[in-house]
Amino acid sequence: MHLKIVPRPVSHGTRRGRFVLDGRTALTADPALTGVAAWLRAELGQVTGGELLPGTPGPGTITLGLGDDLGPEAYRLSVGDDGVAIDAGGPAGAFYGAQTFRQLLPAAAYRRSPATEPLVAPGVHIEDEPRFGWRGCLLDVARHFMTKHDLLRFIDLMALHKLNVLHLHLTDDQGWRVEIRRYPRLTEVGAWRRESQTGWNGAMDGRPHGGYYTQDDLREIVAYAAARHVTVVPEIDLPGHTQAAIAAYPELGNLGTPLEVRTTWGIGRNVLNAEDATVAFFKNVLDEVLELFPSPYVCVGGDECRKEQWRESPSAQRRIRELGLRDEEELQSWFIHQFDDFLAARGRRLVGWDEILEGGLAPGAVVASWRGDLGAVAAARRGHDVINCSNTQVYFDYRQGPGEDEPVPFGTVLALEDVYAFEPVPAQLRDDPAAERVLGAQCGVWTELIDSNRRVDYMVFPRLAAFAETVWGPPGRDLEDFRARLAGHLPRLAAIGVEYRPESGPLPWQTRPGVPGRPEDPKEWQATIDAWTSNLRDLA
Repeated sequence: MHLKIVPRPVSHGTRRGRFVLDGRTALTADPALTGVAAWLRAELGQVTGGELLPGTPGPGTITLGLGDDLGPEAYRLSVGDDGVAIDAGGPAGAFYGAQTFRQLLPAAAYRRSPATEPLVAPGVHIEDEPRFGWRGCLLDVARHFMTKHDLLRFIDLMALHKLNVLHLHLTDDQGWRVEIRRYPRLTEVGAWRRESQTGWNGAMDGRPHGGYYTQDDLREIVAYAAARHVTVVPEIDLPGHTQAAIAAYPELGNLGTPLEVRTTWGIGRNVLNAEDATVAFFKNVLDEVLELFPSPYVCVGGDECRKEQWRESPSAQRRIRELGLRDEEELQSWFIHQFDDFLAARGRRLVGWDEILEGGLAPGAVVASWRGDLGAVAAARRGHDVINCSNTQVYFDYRQGPGEDEPVPFGTVLALEDVYAFEPVPAQLRDDPAAERVLGAQCGVWTELIDSNRRVDYMVFPRLAAFAETVWGPPGRDLEDFRARLAGHLPRLAAIGVEYRPESGPLPWQTRPGVPGRPEDPKEWQATIDAWTSNLRDLA
């Protein structure tokens, strides 16, 4: 029997019998698993037309229990004539076991209406647990805002694939998306731009764009994610990628002249100044952020901070002299250290992109390595925990095919098989004790050119399914086996309403003729990547 489960379980075998899910099905759970039981009742009740009332373990009943010999995210699943039994090491493991059970059912089990066909799960025994504790996805809601409803849907899709970290990119040059009550202009001004660049050739759409999440919205999002065992890690970018904040509060910048929220893409020149008042401002911002997000991790960005304004600023140069720093690079390192200390004092861990390595870090800081594998190798060997976010392997804003018909023709081609070949532990670390520093990996959904929820669907799926398998299962993978299982997984996505990209290429209605932008020349793109990674080679 070929189980069409994604990501693939660690081990599975067949059992005699089967289980029929219908309006008479019962569900019983250990008291510690009440939350998982409530989620499963809600999901299955929509398709059975019943309430899955409590019952006794045995035929016709789904039983959620605890197993003392299992890790927190591990589970055992047995299905047969004698019922369904999910034993887990904790609520997270039970939730993943429940997700696997749903995948044993027909795709109709994912619709929001009573099924018109039998919902039958085959007899199986599965033992499963994840390889990595950090199985994440970055979602950029700063460049193009995503409504709360669409964000909750995305969390459900992550949970379906057993991903457990949503890295929420909330602020950037082009928009500020989190309500900060002490500084209301961050959303009154910073959440809105007058128009947007539509491609990489400078064309503009002439339409205002914006939106933000209230603090109540964010509490709801965090609670919704927690019920699905997804941790939401907020990102508040600094000292670069901050033009929206400077537009709202000009005293944060270096120019002393008004700015607008940025309307074009790329790496902006406008960065925060290094005054004590600016550091205090963002500590106040983070105080409110910490109240909203209980995550032990908080990302402060730290990437792509251009230094021209600091070089030209008498204030920044005075600051460098006062602090006894050598140059602007050390000034950025000093800036990041202020927030490393601030978060550590509050029991949180700073996460930053791999540029933060270049000035030295406190031991507790976590490095999100995006410029290939070099940052991951350098950080791990220096004793820092690492999240592998390699842009060349798991950035889903990159195009999925070489043709001119891709609706987002940007970057190198990153096809399904390329994502499936991704290995979170870099080759340089595989025989190195420092490999234990790799917490896991996350894919990136950067939205400069992804301007709608439908476009997110197209760019993310089914590549997210391939990525999920790289962080869940053991290193050895079988592409043909994955393709066979994916063939059974795609009808589930379709039942949910996901407008994924067919492997054969975009359907006619998925293309958008006339979108400005062209596929990058591969040689030019590789030269850009080489320039980005030049500093990391020495560190690694």
